[in-house]
Amino acid sequence: LQYLSGFGNEHVSEDPRCPGALPEGQNNPQVCPYGLYAEQLSGSAFTCPRSTNKRSWLYRILPSVCHKPFQPLEEGHLTHNWDDVEPDPNQLRWKPFEIPKASQNKMDFVSGLHTLCGAGEPRGRNGIAVHIFVCNTSMLDRCFYNSDGDFLIVPQQGKLLLTTEFGKLLVEPNEICVIQQGMRFSVEVFGESRGYVLEVYGAHFELPDLGPIGANGLANPRDFLVPVAWYEDRQVPGGYSVISKYQGKLFAAQQDFSPFNVVAWHGNYTPYKYNLDNFMVINAVAFDHADPSIFTVLTAKSTRPGVALADFVIFPPRWGVANNTFRPPYYHRNCMSEFMGLIRGHYEAKEEGFQPGGASLHSMMTPHGPDADCFEKASKAKLEPERVAEGTMAFMFESSFSMAVTKWGLKTSNRLDKNYYKCWEPLKSHFSPNCK
Repeated sequence: LQYLSGFGNEHVSEDPRCPGALPEGQNNPQVCPYGLYAEQLSGSAFTCPRSTNKRSWLYRILPSVCHKPFQPLEEGHLTHNWDDVEPDPNQLRWKPFEIPKASQNKMDFVSGLHTLCGAGEPRGRNGIAVHIFVCNTSMLDRCFYNSDGDFLIVPQQGKLLLTTEFGKLLVEPNEICVIQQGMRFSVEVFGESRGYVLEVYGAHFELPDLGPIGANGLANPRDFLVPVAWYEDRQVPGGYSVISKYQGKLFAAQQDFSPFNVVAWHGNYTPYKYNLDNFMVINAVAFDHADPSIFTVLTAKSTRPGVALADFVIFPPRWGVANNTFRPPYYHRNCMSEFMGLIRGHYEAKEEGFQPGGASLHSMMTPHGPDADCFEKASKAKLEPERVAEGTMAFMFESSFSMAVTKWGLKTSNRLDKNYYKCWEPLKSHFSPNCK
């Protein structure tokens, strides 16, 4: 597959089968080349400042409006009901989420979405949700789009081939992709697949400001990849299903053609992907353990300066060199919510119990930190330069929202590790008033 490079760029692309499909010098001529229809997809208000204005023009064989009325669709375990069960402030950890066998239960990306936790609500355009996806079959003659917000998708097992209105994206474990509000996509899988989805209502993801770091570092804009135009002129007499997530509910509309009929497009509102190996790590090289905000890949800002609806943070392989320092993550109580997942390897602060395909949630002001074994080892370790997290990739969805866990997360999934709290029980007092 080919891609365009750059975060938030003004891109232009046309399928090479139809050269000159993009109109010259204007967006919607009286007659478009090749008899195409012009359609604008807006990701921001028309009147937003130029720096935050998001829109793309799509030139398609038939416009999106050609479909039968939407009808309600069974949501399964997708929800935004945060009052299903009583709040739980405990440290929570989940074992790897189980992927059903295709022979027993065929499940594609949409039917395999399971909401784990979240806060806020989509109608007010202010909130987030964390979903787990488990699937074993590709989406056939159906696509999905989210009217409520953006999806940041983190595959953990199995690669995903996403067909979008803008073209195709192949996303493998250790890569992420963002499908922004309103963009239609379909997911093809190549076996049992699993991963995580961060959904934000009311803001788009952007690169964090670098401040004193300077002009370069963290996730560099050129490493974000955008698909190139690709279309199919395919009739589906039996009916093609377009699934919409609208106000937290699912709806389906039928049409007689593939929605991936965009021959050319231009704009700055696109899906994109990013390889986590390209992250330029910034770290402490003198003393102390720096705050995890130095590992932020993408942020969805709130209206309060410096406070995010959600940050996407990773903990990649790096060097640890700090002197006279307890190097693993410190013990912490946070005014933010911290949801963590593991793509591969072993997380440095909890090498046992926290497994790839599992997760943890440390809610607002709930204490957390290294388990007893990690503390003892790190307190006695010889402080030499060492590789940290080699062969590992953990990540965090950090949010200013106090997230509630769903009934599926606490009960139905049957993956909650009820012994998580025990990893701190062996911690003992080293206090001695007569020995400094």
